[in-house]
Amino acid sequence: MAYLDNIQTFVRVYELGSMSAAARDQRISAAVASARISQLEEHLSVRLFQRTTRTLSPTEQGKLFYPGACKILETIEEAEAEINNVTLTPRGHLHVAAPLGVGRRLIAPLIPEFKAQFPLIDIRMRLSDRTLDLAAEGLDLAFFLGIPKDSTLRMRKIAECSRLLCASPQYLKNHGTPETAASLNGGVHNCLNLRFPGAPEFRWPLQTIDGLKRVAVTGSLESDDGDVLTGWALDGHGIILKPMFEVADHLKSGALVPVLEQEPPMPIQMACLYSHRRLQDPKTRLFIEFMVERIRKSLEP
Repeated sequence: MAYLDNIQTFVRVYELGSMSAAARDQRISAAVASARISQLEEHLSVRLFQRTTRTLSPTEQGKLFYPGACKILETIEEAEAEINNVTLTPRGHLHVAAPLGVGRRLIAPLIPEFKAQFPLIDIRMRLSDRTLDLAAEGLDLAFFLGIPKDSTLRMRKIAECSRLLCASPQYLKNHGTPETAASLNGGVHNCLNLRFPGAPEFRWPLQTIDGLKRVAVTGSLESDDGDVLTGWALDGHGIILKPMFEVADHLKSGALVPVLEQEPPMPIQMACLYSHRRLQDPKTRLFIEFMVERIRKSLEP
């Protein structure tokens, strides 16, 4: 088992490019991670990584060993999946990712119910509004909003989520209420946008009487956390574009009010991404089916 632990640590160090990052991912200390790599190198009689005080990079031998190490781990996962299928007692860790709003409002509240039904499955949940690389970050599946860019992954569509533009009554009192989509493009209104590395320029897709228009918007406040944007909107700092489920409570209380209801944003797709191999694992399959059914119900009008 120690040899398998060493291989698992090697794969995570290789993928994450950092001993400390791999250690955090595996919930071990950096010293333990380093010791595992040293033991593996001693066993193989090769150097797998070039290390300095600031950098770590795989050697040619490390690059050669990585694909085989991945195959070893995949074979073990597939064997465990077969056992789980036979015994009908799925078990193990499931690494799940979701955008902040989706994770906090839709996924996380359902986790305890899933755990009660399948007590031997442990959930490791990561929330982020940035695009995540499933393979590089050791994820089994990821929920997302929009259109996926990675065509090598499988996708399970969950729902089309309606969206709206909204702002606080105080903001509209101070700055006026936009009457057309064009009024957003000119700097008159402060549009609050989700920004992360590699994000494109902001264009809000609005359904106007002349058809779909992608309106270029600007604003003085940006964040990579969607809930931060909602907080700014509640405090009267601008207009946000949000899925209905994220702001429903604020609309109900009157803390936020819809704007441009006659020219609403295009709905956005919610789906789940996973690799073909992962669906062979019963715990992944069970989790996806469980979440799809309940999320669809929660989004019903």
